[in-house]
Amino acid sequence: MYVMMGLPGAGKTTVLNGLKQEMPELKIMNYGDLMMEIMKEKYGIESRDDMRKKLSIDDQKKVQEMITDKLSTFKDRNYVLDTHCAVKTFKGYLPGLPMKTLSRITVDGLILITANPEEIYERRKNDPSRARDHETLEDLKMHDDMSKYMLATYAVYTGAPAMIIYNKAGKVADAVAKIVSIMKGH
Repeated sequence: MYVMMGLPGAGKTTVLNGLKQEMPELKIMNYGDLMMEIMKEKYGIESRDDMRKKLSIDDQKKVQEMITDKLSTFKDRNYVLDTHCAVKTFKGYLPGLPMKTLSRITVDGLILITANPEEIYERRKNDPSRARDHETLEDLKMHDDMSKYMLATYAVYTGAPAMIIYNKAGKVADAVAKIVSIMKGH
């Protein structure tokens, strides 16, 4: 399984859509969707933005453990897990992939999709589809840094290769081509 991560606004979903066109055999699982299924059923949470605001860290960790049970059954390289490296909470940054999860899933590669923080900031400002917490450019830079630190930690822990792909404005096809090359081993 490949794990694809990125900050909200880095263009991860756009890159994944391009990747799916290039490699239709891929099965993309969104970690947030898996969390929402459980949180809606068990806790009555109605939106992604409420997940980290309305649930305690302990409850979020319980949900992560339930997802780990499901993910541990996937051994095929044609699976891509779409998630975040670092999740900003009111108490600080929570690993998007806890060590308990990483110890139970087969990770073939870790890919962080990012962009210059200024680009991400502008993308977020112009995206009316999500009700995001306000983050200053400095906050965004810190979140990006924390994602890179966690990516390195995940790579050390799993022994899987890690790659940072920059999704520059207007260059989605370049980002997709790099990922296809990584996943196909060229």
